[in-house]
Amino acid sequence: MSKLPHLGTTIFTVMSQLANEHGAINLSQGFPDFPVDTQLTDILKNIAEENIHQYAPMGGYPPLQIKIAELVNRQYMRIIHPSDEILITAGATQGIFAIIQALVKANEEVVILDPSYDCYEPPIILTGGKPIRIQLDDTFMPDWQRIYDAVNDKTRMIIINNPHNPSGRIWTESDFLQLEKLLDKHPNLVVLSDEVYEYITFESKHISVNTREKIRSRSIIVSSFGKTFHITGWKIGYIVAPLPLMIEIKKVHQFLVFCVNSVAQVALSKYLEKVDVAQLGAFYQDKRDKFRSLIASSRFELLPSEGSYFQVASFAQISNESDVEFAKRMVVDHGVASIPMSVFNASGKDQKLIRFCFAKETETLTNAAKRLCEI
Repeated sequence: MSKLPHLGTTIFTVMSQLANEHGAINLSQGFPDFPVDTQLTDILKNIAEENIHQYAPMGGYPPLQIKIAELVNRQYMRIIHPSDEILITAGATQGIFAIIQALVKANEEVVILDPSYDCYEPPIILTGGKPIRIQLDDTFMPDWQRIYDAVNDKTRMIIINNPHNPSGRIWTESDFLQLEKLLDKHPNLVVLSDEVYEYITFESKHISVNTREKIRSRSIIVSSFGKTFHITGWKIGYIVAPLPLMIEIKKVHQFLVFCVNSVAQVALSKYLEKVDVAQLGAFYQDKRDKFRSLIASSRFELLPSEGSYFQVASFAQISNESDVEFAKRMVVDHGVASIPMSVFNASGKDQKLIRFCFAKETETLTNAAKRLCEI
């Protein structure tokens, strides 16, 4: 008997397979198609023959933990203890799984804000917890009245994602003030803050939970080297959490993966000495602006993209089909793959929206845009 009977093949796999079958340009899955920084690959080559191929410490390679603590202090003015408050994880997904397994008990509730990434719900179900899916408003910002109405004494955790996948929106100061009020009202509530796109923001910078003194003692922040440095295949990230919560998370982590790839950790610790993450926003903003300008003459209506490397577009002026049907037909008939937004909603809410990934080479974006403008 399945513990996750409602789960099947993900839409990401479906759309990528369909794209491969039809030779379509794949703007569906969220990973770049351009090369990794040669500084990082050179480091990897140089350290390959060093004695770094055995188990790393369970919590992470100490020099990397120190570099992360320095990065958090530099970016967010927060001082954290490297070995006590930082855990290196096998990607953000593993970190999220370990956090939920460690902190959520059977029958406790976890609030998820839809549309949401698909890795949040399964670990809640596997703990015996109850996912409570709350719809964001039509502009993909929190509906605080709905959230307040949903949270009660059984609610153990709220998961927030900022910058937001799939919409590309970022939270405002007023949203964090509301979150702080919510935590004041519910002393058992903790925050899981998914900030994997933290360095990919544009006109306005995202507000990190790292900067919120009132709530960071009850918050776990998830970050991703895969997203930050476009090395998604390395599957390496980290979490920042106060010691009392981290002790519990490490108990799960040590029996889930024990430790993370030692070579990747050493390489990243050296790379962090050379790279400036503050430049990433401008790099991806150029790609966002290029893509938006290329499809400006199309029949798609572009929604705001404030962070992440995703662009949401409405096809309401093109078709009355469901977003899933339209996205599949677009692959077959027009040779461009996207992700329909309704799959991120537990309710299946369909606003006639699809999501494109613009973390691609200029040639890829140009060719895709040409096809999109012909629809």
